[in-house]
Amino acid sequence: MKETYPRPRPKRPQDGASADGIIEGRNAVAEALRAGTPIDKVFLLKGEVDLPLRQLANQARQQGAVLAEVDRHKLDAMSRTHAHQGIIAVAAVREYASVEDLLQAARDRGEPPLLVVCDELSDPHNLGAVIRTAECAGAHGVIIPKRRSAGLTAVVAKTSAGAVSHLPVARVANLPSLLKQLKKEGLWIFGAAADGPVSLYEADLKGPAAIVIGSEGSGMSRLVAETCDVLVRIPMKGKLNSLNASAAAAILLYEAVRQRL
Repeated sequence: MKETYPRPRPKRPQDGASADGIIEGRNAVAEALRAGTPIDKVFLLKGEVDLPLRQLANQARQQGAVLAEVDRHKLDAMSRTHAHQGIIAVAAVREYASVEDLLQAARDRGEPPLLVVCDELSDPHNLGAVIRTAECAGAHGVIIPKRRSAGLTAVVAKTSAGAVSHLPVARVANLPSLLKQLKKEGLWIFGAAADGPVSLYEADLKGPAAIVIGSEGSGMSRLVAETCDVLVRIPMKGKLNSLNASAAAAILLYEAVRQRL
């Protein structure tokens, strides 16, 4: 008689997280925080937060999570269990790096830094595609803002085709301040802008550089654009006058690759 083996039971998501990183309820979120699970964002029920829930939210913020107060309709729509108890957390697929980690990665490889800065890129598919392209192009890291941006969620990880496991991503509170810090480190800041005065193919991307990609709808914010050293445009030969954010990032990154060969 042919010997049979029992099928292995599927592993349960860690710390109460579902496959897409959703963690619901006070006990589940508290346990995830105790276990050191990286939390990307915490959604709280607006206007009905008691002291224990507020303390839980503050603990998440101290561990790097972004807090957002939302109405019950939003929480109910996110909920899988329909028992969220006023709080839902979204787990990050990995911990965020520091900006210094990104710069150190360039030093370790003996290369001028090449970073990508995403200004309020809210579509997780776009962010995942940017991370994937940046990793393939040999960039040293990606930087995103804490607010009004997609984070390192399961959707971003899937879209990146695993690149989030290899390329460090840093998250900062203020992009203009970050860009000023990078300038002090010797990087030139190149912002992608449809009306930029410098053609992409005239820009010198061989040295230490950070490429700034704006949001899907409105592009770079005013303060970020004003902080850039050079605003570059991608030549457009068709009838449309703009590209998808991840496509624009790919074009700029591989022009930098070409110049650095």
